[in-house]
Amino acid sequence: MYYSEEIVEEVRMRNDIVDVVSGYVKLQKKGSSYWGLCPFHNEKSPSFSVSDTRQMYHCFGCGAGGNVFTFLMKYENYSFPEAVRALAERAGVALPEPEYSEEARRRENRRARLLEVCKEAATYFYFMLRSPQGTTGLQYLKKRELTDETMKKFGLGYAGKNGAQLVEYLRKKGFEDQLIKEAGLANFSERHGLLSQFWNRVMFPIQDINHRVIGFGGRVMGEGEPKYLNSPETPIFDKRRNLYGLNFARRAGSGNLILCEGYMDVIAMHQAGFTQAVASLGTAFTSEQASLLRRYTDNVLLAYDSDGAGVKAALRGIGILREAGLTARVIDMRPYKDPDEFMKNLGKEAFGERIAKAENSFFFEIRIMEAGYDMEDPESKTRFHREIARKLCEFKEEVERENYLQAVAEKYHIGTEQLRRLVLSAAVATGGAEPARRPRTTASRKSSPEEGAKKSQRLLITWITDEPSLYEKIKGYITPEDFTEELYRKVAEKLFLDLEKGELRPAGIISMFEEENDQREAAALFNTSLPKLETKQEKEKAFHDIVFSVKKNSYEYYTARLGADMTALNQVIAGKKALEELAKTHISLD
Repeated sequence: MYYSEEIVEEVRMRNDIVDVVSGYVKLQKKGSSYWGLCPFHNEKSPSFSVSDTRQMYHCFGCGAGGNVFTFLMKYENYSFPEAVRALAERAGVALPEPEYSEEARRRENRRARLLEVCKEAATYFYFMLRSPQGTTGLQYLKKRELTDETMKKFGLGYAGKNGAQLVEYLRKKGFEDQLIKEAGLANFSERHGLLSQFWNRVMFPIQDINHRVIGFGGRVMGEGEPKYLNSPETPIFDKRRNLYGLNFARRAGSGNLILCEGYMDVIAMHQAGFTQAVASLGTAFTSEQASLLRRYTDNVLLAYDSDGAGVKAALRGIGILREAGLTARVIDMRPYKDPDEFMKNLGKEAFGERIAKAENSFFFEIRIMEAGYDMEDPESKTRFHREIARKLCEFKEEVERENYLQAVAEKYHIGTEQLRRLVLSAAVATGGAEPARRPRTTASRKSSPEEGAKKSQRLLITWITDEPSLYEKIKGYITPEDFTEELYRKVAEKLFLDLEKGELRPAGIISMFEEENDQREAAALFNTSLPKLETKQEKEKAFHDIVFSVKKNSYEYYTARLGADMTALNQVIAGKKALEELAKTHISLD
């Protein structure tokens, strides 16, 4: 544990989870919980639940769950101690020096050192640009009409004329070769030793949403290849899950985010006042980046290059954004290639007008598709109409599909009923209209015995958490050792201990676990869907069956391990007696 259990619990209790999560997700109260769209996966209907009584969140769609620490760790990509420190600062709690286990200290120190070496490299590049050796880079940026203020804001820099300079500088700062290599700043070769791949390049520090430098992009000066070179994947840099400029753009308050192709596009747009611009990191736009955007907006504007490659990238991006449940529109850059070139020629006011007139992404797709057909030729025109029908089949919601159908029919002068028949034919031909599925047999729905046992244990923990008074009625039969999964057993031990003291703090129990996956699994134990039953008799029978199932599984589990293990023998003897008593005992829910 990084901090003492007492201080961690104080920080947690001083940060109401509904207040914290509401700063990131729009929540609406329904019943005893708050609901919203899950920020960790793509969905259109809210399945993300936040409980103020339990101080926990749980997504019934993707399974994400935990307490306020878990949420901040997952959302902000914090480590556990970083989450504790952030929430302590939010609540005004003074933290003592953290207590580290050896493994935790090593892991935390490594991550911190990687961030330190990247920060130091960014400092080196920054001052190199402003030195006589950086004249080439500075002239390039000035030629691109960037101001000193903009260059400072983005921490732009320059890598020297050879790959040895950065390595030598970092060594003098006390960073070992392995760390420099692990941070993605240099490579080792038998012939040259450790050399940085970044040299003779204008450098763009890549920052995470908390303004920490995690990687770099470098633009070569002259005719070298590749034109842009980016840091490789490292323990602190995942290209698929970060966006350039998002650390600034997420606070733009514009109601939308503009997705560009490159670093210079983002920088030029921020300089012109469009501070909501971001770009992917030297790779094609990803579904993970779409999920990241969805944390901050529902509306994305595409400002990709107007050439063939840019159009192709825009078409791909539209599909990813649509799948993520985001509304996409396309900014028309013609007759210029990119945002930077557009604003240099027509100015930011004209670009603002283009934003206001951004094209609906579906109509953009249709317009690009139309260019491949001869609209003067009846046969070609018919094929175009059939292709439109196939595109309309991509809309899963009937209302949305019908709205677009009518709009397309009007725009392209197609009879509405004719187009509707084409859509139906396309749906049947492509499988868009799926045949009714036969219900699965009872046998196919059965889970394995192991999963059935685990489910009973999850149900029991959830039910006791919902109705703590039931603990007194079952504690004579059920002990933590009856939970045969190690994590379940640890949760039960703490839960039962708290209940003996008259306390119930499930969110505090999650803090016992340092790994995010363990926290998620622990959270799920308190959020299992209980059977929906009407009468008291039905509920009592269901509860009795769950208790009996947990005990029976425990008995069978330890019976299978009989031998020299006296613990297993004791559990079997106690288990058999408890099963006999449970079989004839009525457990009242009053």
